[in-house]
Amino acid sequence: MIRLTQAVVVEGKYDQIKLASLIDGLIIPTNGFGIFRDKDRLALLRRLAESRGLVIMTDSDAAGFMIRNRLKAAIPKGRLYHAYIPDRPGKEKRKTTPSAEGKLGVEGMDAATLLQALADAGVTAQTGQAPRPPVTKADLYAWGLTGTPNAARRRAALQKALDLPARMNTNTLAQVLGRLYEREQIERMLADLP
Repeated sequence: MIRLTQAVVVEGKYDQIKLASLIDGLIIPTNGFGIFRDKDRLALLRRLAESRGLVIMTDSDAAGFMIRNRLKAAIPKGRLYHAYIPDRPGKEKRKTTPSAEGKLGVEGMDAATLLQALADAGVTAQTGQAPRPPVTKADLYAWGLTGTPNAARRRAALQKALDLPARMNTNTLAQVLGRLYEREQIERMLADLP
């Protein structure tokens, strides 16, 4: 498993799951064409690109390239890395039929191909730095962001204060918090919430 400096953007949750088995890094799904309407998620991706760089890894079909081109137009040059997967015919194991173009997507690629695509894109692995402990769902619970009567309100207030997308699920919120902030920063921000 490699630990990436840059954040990675993929099309969907199954792509995110596949990459999470190979890399230790922040992986954000676009929810397919949802990125065309989700201004908050796009703002988050811009912020990640500015602070650490952003790798785009989409499928090699027409839809993947439409999403890639949308992000390419929205993210400043020099902060964007393009990881391309090869055109390979087939279908993902979880699907009953192949995609419209009959190509494997990110989730269907083997590990070596995905790691090579990242290497070819010029991503950098973090070295010499102790990994930051992850923020877990248990942490979110302890901070009153899940499982309590005011959790939704507190989560919404924190996401607004941090300029994060309102529709972010708790798993993604934990991952983003863990990658962008130290625990002490998070706890200070939570103390300032109403």
